[in-house]
Amino acid sequence: MNTQTDNAVHRNNVNGVDVNALFDTINAVKANTTLADSQFRATNRWMDGGHNRSTIQSFRSCGQEDTSRNRPFIMDADEPEVLLGSDQGANPVEYVLHALAACMTTTVIYHAAARGIAIRGMHSALEGDLDLRGFLGLSDEVRRGYQVIRVRMTVDCDAEPEALAELVRYSPVYDMVSRSLPVEVRFCRA
Repeated sequence: MNTQTDNAVHRNNVNGVDVNALFDTINAVKANTTLADSQFRATNRWMDGGHNRSTIQSFRSCGQEDTSRNRPFIMDADEPEVLLGSDQGANPVEYVLHALAACMTTTVIYHAAARGIAIRGMHSALEGDLDLRGFLGLSDEVRRGYQVIRVRMTVDCDAEPEALAELVRYSPVYDMVSRSLPVEVRFCRA
């Protein structure tokens, strides 16, 4: 057997995830919990009106600064015209829906792969209800953010929906959205 065939035999790929590498990572973090400490970063610059631009490139994970990204990710945010923007990008609360859907999808795919559950296809639809009176300062009785987010995940696999629903609880963004967390804000003069 040649090296290429030997590697293919020993690799366990489920849902596009190298399960062997996944368990190697899990075991490394078990052995050295400082490897679990991660820091993700974004910078943001106001452009005009509701239009602003975030740049994402560097992060720290597994005990080291990651320098593998040779170009940044650029994401524009704005408001639709009806909310006085110029519609140069999704608005921030729409980015929250994207982040939630993306993280829940990744989480289900990775945890399903670790359990040997093959996913043939997956689709999510999200809706978030927001009352503008909170944002506009018209009522202190109204939450400024989403009152509720509804997620419908359609998954083509052999596992029962209840088994997949249990996997969602591992999603970092689901955790952040469904439970409050401290956000430290500090203003500095330019």
